[in-house]
Amino acid sequence: MTFSVVQLLGGLSYATTLFLMAAGLTLIFGVTRIVNFAHGSFFMLGALFTAHWVTNWFPAWGDSPPLYLIAMLLGAACAGLAGAVAEFLLLRRLAGAPELYQLVATFGLSLALHDAMQWGFGPDEVFAPRFPGLKGSVQIGEEFFPVYQLVMIALGPLVWGGLHLLLQRSRFGQRLRAATQDRGMLAALGVNPKPLMLGAVVLGCALAGLGGALQLPREPAHLQMDTNVIVETFVVVVTGGLGSIGGAFVAALLIGLVHAFGTAIFPQATLVIVFLTMAVVLVFRPQGLHGVALATLDSAGGVREAAQKFRGLLLGRRWLLAMAAALALLAGLAWLGGPYWQTLAADALILMIFGISLQAMMALGGLVSFGHAAFFALGGYGAALSHSLWGASLPLALAVGCGAALLVAAVFGAAVVRSAGVYLAMLSLALAQVIWATATQWVSLTGGDNGLIGLTLVSEAGRPLFYALLLALALLSVFFLRFLSRSVTGAALQAGRDVPLRAAASGLPVSWLNYRIFVESAVLAGLAGGLFAAHKGAVFPSLAAVSTSVDALLVVLLGGVHQLWGAVVGSVVLSYLGAELGREVTYWRGLLGLFIMLIMVAAPSGLLGLLDRLRRIGRPRPLKRAVKGAG
Repeated sequence: MTFSVVQLLGGLSYATTLFLMAAGLTLIFGVTRIVNFAHGSFFMLGALFTAHWVTNWFPAWGDSPPLYLIAMLLGAACAGLAGAVAEFLLLRRLAGAPELYQLVATFGLSLALHDAMQWGFGPDEVFAPRFPGLKGSVQIGEEFFPVYQLVMIALGPLVWGGLHLLLQRSRFGQRLRAATQDRGMLAALGVNPKPLMLGAVVLGCALAGLGGALQLPREPAHLQMDTNVIVETFVVVVTGGLGSIGGAFVAALLIGLVHAFGTAIFPQATLVIVFLTMAVVLVFRPQGLHGVALATLDSAGGVREAAQKFRGLLLGRRWLLAMAAALALLAGLAWLGGPYWQTLAADALILMIFGISLQAMMALGGLVSFGHAAFFALGGYGAALSHSLWGASLPLALAVGCGAALLVAAVFGAAVVRSAGVYLAMLSLALAQVIWATATQWVSLTGGDNGLIGLTLVSEAGRPLFYALLLALALLSVFFLRFLSRSVTGAALQAGRDVPLRAAASGLPVSWLNYRIFVESAVLAGLAGGLFAAHKGAVFPSLAAVSTSVDALLVVLLGGVHQLWGAVVGSVVLSYLGAELGREVTYWRGLLGLFIMLIMVAAPSGLLGLLDRLRRIGRPRPLKRAVKGAG
């Protein structure tokens, strides 16, 4: 009894932090329709600013309750100010862009903010003092519960009530709600939507910063806070329903309680239980607990990517073979360059195959995955385990890895055909997080964080042959994508992507086609994961991490989603930039983030799309014939 009450209170306290984050993210999405992946960075900024204020800059503030509270509010204000700058420089330029571009651009923003805070605050953890006057605990039976966390429990409903009054009673809130429903109509009535967007972003980021500041008495401030909190924040927002603050409050309570009792009952599977909870909700309610249907969301101002042809298909065989030969020549020059360039080229070829697997389902089926690393990791672990346990050779190990990805995708794909957009992206992220948690915590099988090392799937003498295999598989992947996009199946997939209702009315099995391309894409990603395990001789849980999925997205978006050679160009650029910047520049992640934001804003169609646009601009226009009788 006592144990259950203490766990219940702990879950409710944690739910307050989740709600502050989720409410801010919901406000931003509701008005701007931008899914802000950098929201965790503002949480971290509020925590670091407040921690340094009361620890290093003005230590006396840590002994006074009013001054400590003011320091927390200053941390929230700092996060709100940073949000205003981000809205002016980046977010307003993403308005109207497809959700995937927004996710990747704001991921670049998170990289830039991370390195900026590392430069400004340093890399070390900061232990702030406990909140004065709330340092004690209350006894509940035989257990004790901190007074500060009791105050946090009360804070959640207060913030919810304040936001409700703001949105319902104030003119600013009424205009915010109107902008959420139809920004175009609001602008037609003479209301400038830009200040509303700015106000929503500032308020949302300030709430995130306040959430970070309020965490200080419970945990130190550090540079990993953004990643730790953003994933569960997305879980709350998607579970509650995009754009619904009430749904975010209910979902925060649900996830907080699941987290608390999961830690007590299944400590090794807490993260898995949290994501399974979201997955179950989305399977039965694809729009979340209190979210609106996807069609309603689109009509209210959401963005559906315009139909685009898959470019590069009109190139004749000569052009196709010429580009394949150019890729083979680059790979050959890299091999002659020595071990460094050989390793870099092999990494790029594996990333190329991984990127093409994602590009196939994105470009043809319009399916967005933010957790494609799940199948990459399944392929890697399947190959590694079959080799270490059964002594499987390279072909058999790759087949086992592809089989593992196929098996999971065949089961998981049933939920894919019921979701779309951000909901699908988050459902796939949930799968990747479950795979990551399993690989981390099933130590007896996977080795945990130590991974599986010492794999000898490729001998030193067989390296040249393996390198040639990578090149051949990369080219075959490109040819497969071209063949699929030119086929009847590819045309049907694109019809289901662009006009799903009309395609279904015409008799096309849209759900089956989406299921098929999803499974095929997963198998190709599993092949890339198996090749990675063979190339590196080791696998780690990081194969299923969010950063791995983002790498695949970056590869596709940098080159161009609808460009046949987009993943090829993107993998070469990303591999080279990552290696060279990491070797020469201290804050290379920040520079990479700036580059990502620049590409997403200036060339959302990718580098190849930008080159195509520049080529068309430079081409002389034909003279128009004069019309007869014109004066």
